[in-house]
Amino acid sequence: MIFVKLGGSVITDKARAETPRLEAIDRLVGEVAGALRRRPGLRLVLGHGSGSFGHVAARRYGTREGVHSFEEWQGFATVAAVAARLDRLVADRFLSAGVPIWSLQPSASARCRSGELFSLAVDAIQQALAHGLVPLVYGDVALDEEQGGTILSTEQILAFLARRLRPDRLILVTRVDGVFLGDPTRDPSVRQIPEISTATWAEFRTALGGSYATDVTGGMLGKVEEMLKLVRDLPDLTVQILSGERAGALETALVEPELVTGGTLIRSGLGLRSPSPHHWQNDQAR
Repeated sequence: MIFVKLGGSVITDKARAETPRLEAIDRLVGEVAGALRRRPGLRLVLGHGSGSFGHVAARRYGTREGVHSFEEWQGFATVAAVAARLDRLVADRFLSAGVPIWSLQPSASARCRSGELFSLAVDAIQQALAHGLVPLVYGDVALDEEQGGTILSTEQILAFLARRLRPDRLILVTRVDGVFLGDPTRDPSVRQIPEISTATWAEFRTALGGSYATDVTGGMLGKVEEMLKLVRDLPDLTVQILSGERAGALETALVEPELVTGGTLIRSGLGLRSPSPHHWQNDQAR
């Protein structure tokens, strides 16, 4: 079983409100469909980010910080509707490509406490997998016991499901090819981090910033920290962050992971393949 998240930065133009990147969506859909044809026994759970749909609306209404007033609850409903609009677009493209997608609305069952997800219906996901379907979840709003409502990231949802369904791998498809010591969209010379472990994260954290566009769920920093929590709990799990801009990279990762180049691996324990951040910084200075 493999979990895959299609990042909002890949499937939408995060600098323009409610703007899908249809060509990128169709290409990634085709790669998932190709992987399922090549590996008939492959079981997938898919998720996608909200990009310029949910994140822009959530920032406008401050939904991540809590929902209390009448206007904020109206905003909560608006964010849910916008996120669902993107999900319908993505789901329909998967169905058109022959992928048996079943889209499941997270906010229908999700419950949070101070922004942390503690309850989500898992049975429907299990039933989908048992019957050969591909469940699809997405970043959404959620009720919150402490702050009324909040935003629930796709990483939070997939991490919650992973602790119960125990996938072999989790692939995060982003706009950039892994994790970098800086923002590669602004500075192409920044160095990539080939692997991050729970033992080496402290060295890298101060160098890693958030996303370069509107992202109310923490940008790349939030993604990495969520995944590190997950691999601490599931030491056999490997998380892979790779670029959705490289044609064929996702299909290769699903079918022949040993052939994948680039990207960043996140896993538990020791054994970092790459030099330390200090070595990289000294190398750049030279």
